[in-house]
Parts: sequence; C-alpha cells; structure tokens
Amino acid sequence: MSNWQPGTSLEILRHRADLLAKLRAFFAGKEILEVETPALARAPVTDLHIQSLTTEILDTNTIKTFYLQTSPEFAMKRLLAFNAEPIYQIAKVFRQDPLTKHHNPEFTLLEWYRPGFTMGQLMDEVAELLRSLLACDSMPAFSYRELFEKYLRINPHRVRSDELLALTQRQLELSTTDLTDTDCLQLLMFAVIEPALPEFCFVYDYPKAQASLSVIELDSDEDQVAKRFEVYCRGMELANGYLELTDAQEQRKRFEQDNALREKKGLDVYPLDEKFLSALESGLPVCSGVALGIDRLLMAMHELTNIDQAISFTLERV
Repeated sequence: MSNWQPGTSLEILRHRADLLAKLRAFFAGKEILEVETPALARAPVTDLHIQSLTTEILDTNTIKTFYLQTSPEFAMKRLLAFNAEPIYQIAKVFRQDPLTKHHNPEFTLLEWYRPGFTMGQLMDEVAELLRSLLACDSMPAFSYRELFEKYLRINPHRVRSDELLALTQRQLELSTTDLTDTDCLQLLMFAVIEPALPEFCFVYDYPKAQASLSVIELDSDEDQVAKRFEVYCRGMELANGYLELTDAQEQRKRFEQDNALREKKGLDVYPLDEKFLSALESGLPVCSGVALGIDRLLMAMHELTNIDQAISFTLERV
C-alpha cells in the first residue's frame, strides 16, 4: 500500500498554525496590509539560477504558457506603484529545483515591502521578527567582502576571474572550467563560508553581478556592491532582501542580460514582464523588501533536520 501519511507530525502542524498567527499579528501590530496576488504569471523572473514551473491555459481561444510564481515580487511591486503603503503576503511559490532536505519545489514564502525604509532599517525589522520567534539574542551582520577576505583572503568585488576560478578549483577539488565568477563565488560561499557562520547572522553588500532587482551603490572602499542582504539561520539561507531597484530602464537591461546568459547556457529564455516594467516607469516608491522562507523558519524554530518534517506533504508524498 502507498504511504499516504504526511511527513510532519500533529505537533508541528499545530506549531505551524501558531507561527502563521504570530506572523500576521506582527504585521497587524505595525499596520502593514496583507495582500494576495496571483500564483500564475505571463512572465517569470529571468534570474539565471531560478527555474520556473509552467502550465498551459486556454486564453481567448489560444493555448498559452503561464508560469507559477517563484516569488510574488513583481505583482507586489505593481501594488506598491499603485498605492505606496507597506504590504506583506504569505504565498505559495514554486521553483524547478530538486527536492532536498532544505528545499521542496512548492514552498511557502513570507514577503514584505517597506516604502521609505533603508536596507539597514529593514534588516532591523527582520531581526526584530526573528528575535520574537527564535532564541537568538544576537544577529551580527557581516559584509560579503569581509567574509571572503577572512576565510579566503580575496576581495570578491575585485578578484580576477582566472584567480577566482583557480581558487574555486583548489578549494572544491574541481577540474571544470565552465564556471562564471558568480558560480565560483556561490560555490565558495556554500562550501567554505556558510559552515563557518554563527548560528544566526546577516550577510550584506553582495557583488554587483548578483544584484538581481536591487540597487547598486559604492561602498566605503569604492567597490560597486549590490544593496541586498541574506539571513542565515542554523546553516540555512532563511531570507533574501533588497534595497529595491526603481529604474525601469536599468531593470529591463538586467532582464535582457539574464536572457542572453540563459541562451548561452542552453536554458529557457523567458518573456519580460512588461506590466511590471510599466509599473516601474510609472513610479515605484523608494523601498526595501525581503522574502523569508516560512518552512525553513519552522525548521529553525523546532530544530527539524528535513523540510519533510515541516510540510504536510512534500513532493515525494504527493
């Protein structure tokens, strides 16, 4: 007989319901509006490292491809351009990645946007939320550069491509040469730096090639950096935040660059979200935003070792 039972327990299901209630109470206390946006989109994110799931729908007598959202970001920013007040959403999202102990292709994301907030102010709010849920009195913040200088003795914003590739090959005992600078930095981050991070911390000011939808600015050392941050919690990436890019022309350029790299790597080339770009052109307020994985947060809160323990039915149980 097939195993029809969930991977989680009744106790964790109750903890999950309690967590959702606490999250909503946190945002209600700050008068941040809860919103809902569609799970389907006509255009997905173009990020090289995020692959979208698709479905086909009969639309005006024509079968058209739609994309399951990897994040509600584009639609939420359209709402911000329409009415510049703080908003949040608890949403089901989908990513075409294999099932692992920390990832299920369908998962639950908390995303919120704060018009008028600097990146630092949003980091403070994220820390406030996490301190209310986790036993973390301290959440130190490290720049991406200081971590690479400490553990690998390189400045990730200035290192030459050949030096970076050679370092990656040595550290990970790889022979492949088909790696971009971003590939190398992400591999080194995962293999060398993440295991050395404290239990709870922020990492901020990423390389400009990893800017995605964030602003690029000069740091105190005159390096161009992406104004984004990530939260690490017990060995997992828990949240990803940006000082949001509001320049429609620059965002279109980045989308086109992504698609050029996708084509070069033999990945699907995605249509651009013209409605999102039109919203940027109409005027997105200066804001900071963050996405936080609820399933991983539940794992951290209750020291679960596999996402199967935090979700009623992961992909292998569907």
